[in-house]
Amino acid sequence: MPSAETMEENWVGHIRRIHHDKDEAAFAELFRHFAPRVKAFLIRSGADAALAEECTQDVMATLWRKAHMFDPSRASVATWIYTIARNRRIDVLRRQRRPEPEDLPWGPEHEPDQADVIAMQQEAERLGQAIAELPQKQRDLLARAFYGELSHSEIAAETGLPLGTIKSRIRLALDRLRHAMG
Repeated sequence: MPSAETMEENWVGHIRRIHHDKDEAAFAELFRHFAPRVKAFLIRSGADAALAEECTQDVMATLWRKAHMFDPSRASVATWIYTIARNRRIDVLRRQRRPEPEDLPWGPEHEPDQADVIAMQQEAERLGQAIAELPQKQRDLLARAFYGELSHSEIAAETGLPLGTIKSRIRLALDRLRHAMG
């Protein structure tokens, strides 16, 4: 099995061939590999199967049209593709959730209780401090899992780390956070 670094170089080459030559074979290979993963990612993110399929098609079409925008110094191919997918999903959800003008509430909203606001701010600061105190390797994996919305397997594929290592580091990080938050 090729290393993660070799696979990344392979995908970068595919993106370059799509950009420079409009290489349909390179696109087809990227599509076969990433489309099912993007669809699964979108479904795990809360999209239904039809929406996930529609977004996946849009993501892959964007990859074809905007291959020139990929910069391997800024992100891996997988990160770039999943970022496009996440942004598409957010765009669709915003369009779906935009209320009609007659559904908008009128009048001032009640102010939140000041004690609740202060308590939430303090808890957010404690959490931020607890995250900052985690070892860098654990912080990075937490960010990929929770902010990047990647599965443990996707993180392993991106980083080249064994799946067990990914799971252990995330579990240790969450245990430390639970302990720090009391």
